[in-house]
Amino acid sequence: MAKEHPPRTEISQLGEFGLIQHLTRDVQLRNKSSRYGVGDDAAVIDAGSGTVKLLTTDMLLEGIHFDLSYHPLKHLGYKAIVVNLSDIYAMNGTPEQVTVSLGLSNRFSVEALEELYAGIEAACEKYAVDMVGGDTNASQSGLVISVTAVGTAKAEDVVYRHTARHGDLVVVSGDLGAAYLGLQLLEREKKLFREDPTLQPNFEDEKYIVGRQLLPEARRDIIELLDELKVRPTAMIDISDGLSSDLLHICTRSALGCRVYEQEIPVAEETRARSLKFNMPPSTAALNGGEDYELLFTIDPTDRDRIASSVDLTVIGEIVRPKDGHKLITRSGQAHPLVAQGWQHLSEK
Repeated sequence: MAKEHPPRTEISQLGEFGLIQHLTRDVQLRNKSSRYGVGDDAAVIDAGSGTVKLLTTDMLLEGIHFDLSYHPLKHLGYKAIVVNLSDIYAMNGTPEQVTVSLGLSNRFSVEALEELYAGIEAACEKYAVDMVGGDTNASQSGLVISVTAVGTAKAEDVVYRHTARHGDLVVVSGDLGAAYLGLQLLEREKKLFREDPTLQPNFEDEKYIVGRQLLPEARRDIIELLDELKVRPTAMIDISDGLSSDLLHICTRSALGCRVYEQEIPVAEETRARSLKFNMPPSTAALNGGEDYELLFTIDPTDRDRIASSVDLTVIGEIVRPKDGHKLITRSGQAHPLVAQGWQHLSEK
């Protein structure tokens, strides 16, 4: 009699966020100090006297999140810190400490690691963050970088994903799609170089989009601006997986719908030009590209005038009732479902 095999579900069927939800659905918070756990950009831990600690961690894997054939180690160290600090800012907090753990293969020299740490230190210096520890282990699958960031905030100032309200405006900082186009350009040049090593890439006219991919910045300035304008977001997230995916995170956590207007989505001229050269609508790169690390948030409609003078903040839509769904309104006025097509870390290749 044939032995029955237990059912098997492929991880790719759930995707990154589906997997996290599946594995943590029965997790219980057992300590009073644990105010908020899985489900946002950072965990929230009571620190007493009306303050909280914000805790987030992220892992970067060679061959998945970065390619050392075109990503300088110093830039990579800088980026590894920035992507974690961005999560703290997305909770309306101030990052203070990081730890850095590495998995290393024997192909890395001490000098190479000095370059990596030079980038780490540069990011820590710029954002006034202390590196306070970490770990180092051997790796048989290339370079692994794991960073944990710790921040602080007043308990009443923390902004979550699940607190958007019907009628709120959807706002984004900066411009979108550049990092994704930068990655596409780097991948194209890598392929061409492999085919003909005499070809040397020229990024003179593409510095902006390449820089957005290799050397992103966390939007501390936006948090400071909102505080200066006395505007407190009702919900917030950073754009790491793409505008559509990350806005749907807010909507799903808040149990609400949204309407986004294609013509309002900010795209830099350099991004637009490269997108058209790739025969790709600029809005496609903006909606589905990841790693912009801009801030996406919702505000009360009465705050519209307060942000109107800022060229770095753009109202792109509004939060609607759940029954109205999640819609993208095209330039021609047609309504299409807003679909999460951004970066999927655990999808099948």
